[in-house]
Amino acid sequence: MARSPECVVRFLCILCLLFSLSVAAAKPRRPRKANVSGVTYDGRSLKIDGRRELFFSGSIHYPRSTPEMWPDLIQKAKLGGLNVIQTYVFWNIHEPVQGHFNFSGRYDLVRFIKLIHKNKMYVTLRLGPFIQAEWNHGGFPYWMKEIPNVIFRTDNEPFKHHMQNFVTKIMEMMKSEKLFYPQGGPIILAQIENEYNMVEDAYREGGSRYVQWAANLALGFNAGIPWVMCKQKNAPGPVINACNGRNCGDTFTGPNSPTKPNLWTENWTAQYRVFGDPPSQRSAEDIAYSVARFFSKNGTLVNYYMYHGGTNFGREGASYVMTRYYDEAPLDEYGLPKEPKFGHLRELHQALRLSRKGLLWGVPSVQPLGPGYEATLFESPESKICVAFLTNTNPRVDGTVKFRGVNYFLPHRSISILPDCKTVVFNTQRVNGQHNARTFNTADVTGKNDKWYMFQERIPKFRDSGIVASKPLELYNMTKDVTDYMWYTTRFRLEDEDLPMRHDIRPVLLVSSLGHAMHAFVNGIYIGSGNGAKLEKSFVFQKPMELKQGVNHISILGLTTGFPDNGAYLEHRLAGIHTAAVQGLNIGTLDLSGNKWGHEVGMKGEKLGIYTEEGSKKVKWTEAKSGQPVTWYKRYFDMPRGNDPVALDMTGMGKGLAWVNGNCIGRYWVSYLSPLGKPSQSVYHVPRGWLKPKDNLLVIFEEHGGNPEGLLIVTVKRDNICTVVTELHPPAIESFSREDNEIKTLVQDTKPRAHLKCDNRKVIRSIAFASFGNPTGACGNFTVGTCHSLQTASIVEKACLGKNSCVLPVSAQEYGADPACPGTTNTLAVQAKCARQKKDDKD
Repeated sequence: MARSPECVVRFLCILCLLFSLSVAAAKPRRPRKANVSGVTYDGRSLKIDGRRELFFSGSIHYPRSTPEMWPDLIQKAKLGGLNVIQTYVFWNIHEPVQGHFNFSGRYDLVRFIKLIHKNKMYVTLRLGPFIQAEWNHGGFPYWMKEIPNVIFRTDNEPFKHHMQNFVTKIMEMMKSEKLFYPQGGPIILAQIENEYNMVEDAYREGGSRYVQWAANLALGFNAGIPWVMCKQKNAPGPVINACNGRNCGDTFTGPNSPTKPNLWTENWTAQYRVFGDPPSQRSAEDIAYSVARFFSKNGTLVNYYMYHGGTNFGREGASYVMTRYYDEAPLDEYGLPKEPKFGHLRELHQALRLSRKGLLWGVPSVQPLGPGYEATLFESPESKICVAFLTNTNPRVDGTVKFRGVNYFLPHRSISILPDCKTVVFNTQRVNGQHNARTFNTADVTGKNDKWYMFQERIPKFRDSGIVASKPLELYNMTKDVTDYMWYTTRFRLEDEDLPMRHDIRPVLLVSSLGHAMHAFVNGIYIGSGNGAKLEKSFVFQKPMELKQGVNHISILGLTTGFPDNGAYLEHRLAGIHTAAVQGLNIGTLDLSGNKWGHEVGMKGEKLGIYTEEGSKKVKWTEAKSGQPVTWYKRYFDMPRGNDPVALDMTGMGKGLAWVNGNCIGRYWVSYLSPLGKPSQSVYHVPRGWLKPKDNLLVIFEEHGGNPEGLLIVTVKRDNICTVVTELHPPAIESFSREDNEIKTLVQDTKPRAHLKCDNRKVIRSIAFASFGNPTGACGNFTVGTCHSLQTASIVEKACLGKNSCVLPVSAQEYGADPACPGTTNTLAVQAKCARQKKDDKD
């Protein structure tokens, strides 16, 4: 149905009001000129200048994106209703070599915080310095392992000395830049240590002493802000213990003092993934339920971990962790809003802000409404404040409850928010926001000047090795986190009678490894690869091989996929070859473990820097061939047109590292298949900030064989947008405002509406699906039901085609549908395609 001009004007007014409300809600209050009190807290919330507040926070890690991406990420977070950005501080990138610091480029912490401040948002700074975060070594620099007598994260003097030095360095930097709130900056909360309860028992009394020492260290800086310890039930003194998890509204036992507020420092928006994992998801409805539940239990701060996950560039991910990080967050790896998660949570934040006075000052109570149903109230009769959360905890059963004489329908496992104890402005299970689907589109530049060249690494022999030992040496201690790679070499002599006499018997190389992966070569010939997994890093490699009379050479490329990031005694972890033997010989099993072993750390190409323009000139490149192990490949390409994010589809490759213009985009491991038979990750992000208009150098180090000719340069879009709304949905949250402690409707017609909106400079080009009745499926895979109205498509096309956005009615009458059709859900489902506006489409 076409909209009237009045409807269009009304819709635009609502959008303007929504934007102004979100800006006002997210804007931090600056300190008053007189009687400045900074940041404090009570048993209800953090307090800014003595005033309680609600905080909606999201984790965005500065090194997991680029400075060019930061402004857009922060602005989108604010548009999503956040007023706080949370980040860790990453010790090992800032002090990779003891005493030598790096705060430039992606590591420019001060610049990142100042951008947040510029957008009038707050900051939570998690100093750790142990952070876990699926980050290499949990944030610890490698050199800490080599400090004499060091034991991480306990009452150990060498460790505490270096921890104090680094934390002091960061705190002094923040103070000198005036970034703490009492100084006029955005930092309102800081964290010391991280989830220490998980390992404290392993350190016994030393663990308890360390917790107290860490708290005293933090408090001693007198920064004028509160400190937090997440997952730390015995957080000392004024340090706040906070919850991490998926359902803190039900699992958190609460602060360890009635004077401390109820804070949720990590609400996991999905699940981080490792190579070999199947896809992981968490629905927008489930996250919204968890947040509403937490706020109904006196919570006043939630942080989404992650709000934008980003990318583990270079070698920065922990062992086996994928290069793509928390891609299912409200902002995906590329910074594109993932709908409906982004929009549904934005509406939740608005609903909670409409309930702000009750949540911060009302008296809480719980009223049972039947098995699995309850009403949580926040009331202040003298102020005429009443907020209600109507909860259905039944995981499968919908129901209707009577509250204060009125019937309210509650979908299964959902919460309805009533900011005035009368009007439902939001239900966690009813998604008004639009959906979208991501596509990877091959760029024209893929086939332009696509000439590949290669440089092959030499397979070393024992005589080439500079480091010789009586056994294979441990991998972490040898590579020292400057490379993933180390060659192990050995040799042995066989006589003709030692070899198998039968043709059906072949010698087998047996290697026991402590992780993480390996590629084996016998007499220069590649025979196979082996690897462990995140949960079990050790593995056994067994492959048949061809041996000869005389001297035989074994060359094994051992490798790590990042250092471990969790658990007690990180400094004692091991990796690399443990034992090796040859089976199937006439003389029996030949144990090679006690042989002399040579060791060569790193690849020649790494040492020469051939992934850079200058370094690539130091070796001779030849015409590329596919399927070559330990081989470097290079080509040039131009930047794809437009502004859409750029990525590499590396489906045809195996395992290795990739660089663009000298910047490492991370580890790729396409050959490691999930239980579903597909790579855990085949597409890898290339930030546009790393690209030039022309002649970008792409270099790939392939470990065990791939086909670079099949590599695609792609652009990333979320141009397939959808909406799924029923007649039972509440009106859009933009329809409501609070005035004088009452909820007012901003429009006369409060029936549900379906909204579709393309990105800026794009319009709705086509309608791929439209049905009213009982459609099924999800965005990108809808199917009409038995009650489908044939008029739906034409009505939707008339209302939406050629426009940047449109609003659609949701009622059987509007679409000529039969409301009494058996099985109807009175649902409107639409899928549209957005595209850039053509010149002839412009007014």
